Amino acid sequence: MLAPDVRFQGFTGRDWQRVVELFTPERKARTSREPERGAGGVFAVHARGKLRKLVHSRAGRLRLDDAARDWPLSAAELARRHDASWAIKLESGALEHVFEQLGARLEERHDLLAQSLTLIALVRDELTRGTIEVWPDRLRDVPLPTVAMVERTLDTVCPVGNTMLLGLFEGDELWTSLALRRGARGFDLVLGPEAVRGELGLLSGDFRRDHRHLARAVAHLAGPLSLGCYAEWHTFRALEVDPAPGAWALAVAVRDLVLHPVPPAMAVPLGLDAGRAAFQALRSVVTRIDTMGVLDPAFALVRDVALGTRGADTMRGFDPLEILRKLLTRER
Repeated sequence: MLAPDVRFQGFTGRDWQRVVELFTPERKARTSREPERGAGGVFAVHARGKLRKLVHSRAGRLRLDDAARDWPLSAAELARRHDASWAIKLESGALEHVFEQLGARLEERHDLLAQSLTLIALVRDELTRGTIEVWPDRLRDVPLPTVAMVERTLDTVCPVGNTMLLGLFEGDELWTSLALRRGARGFDLVLGPEAVRGELGLLSGDFRRDHRHLARAVAHLAGPLSLGCYAEWHTFRALEVDPAPGAWALAVAVRDLVLHPVPPAMAVPLGLDAGRAAFQALRSVVTRIDTMGVLDPAFALVRDVALGTRGADTMRGFDPLEILRKLLTRER
């Protein structure tokens, strides 16, 4: 998706740190009865039924004694034993096989998107075979989109020559922003907040008004906007991991999240999302009265016909917001 001549402009070290923080997996809140969670990850390499190498991403190489004595161990057990938040278990030669297959399949015409999806598909093949095991495997049941699906989505949300903008605020400060301009060969400009802070002047402290100044400044530097998303940064962070149906639509409805401009193709899914939230709320009330479940078939029909959900997930194939939530939520 990135053009060969992509430019990164307008980022300070602090800005990059905030972008990373925004998309860093969030840990589940610890209760007083739970032990402190570990950090870092564990890599284990095994061959012919024996453990050959054990490395912790923070502590370095680990002793093989205990783990080798109890081998084989699952990736989840390795993480538990070594106080890690994730673990990868590799059979010797698995990665070499992945990259040999990658080299055989790639062609000169393949861009970064096609290369990335091919690599992910090959790794999934090894996961299925059992030569690679990952814990936690958050995307196990998420279908892999095709290049055509991703390109059609981009054409709808951000046509060539247009820019997508994410602007996050904290009080009267632009906390961070990220603008992506799409050129003929992919996104050719990644614009950060430092490039526009001087153009914003004094902000009012209400992002619902201040976002207009940000949108104007970015459009002047990067080109017309096809999609703009604005919020307080902590609100956006909470929405990233919120599993509730209609969370995004509700945030838009009460203006905790402002979308402007918004492509028509995005307005429809947001409407369906809000419909699912209303449906779930209605069902929860009726369930308290209809304890025998007599109305369940009727609810199923209403859901499929009135909300248009019958077959929708199959047709859509994948949900980008759900993928984001799974990647950023730690179940442990």
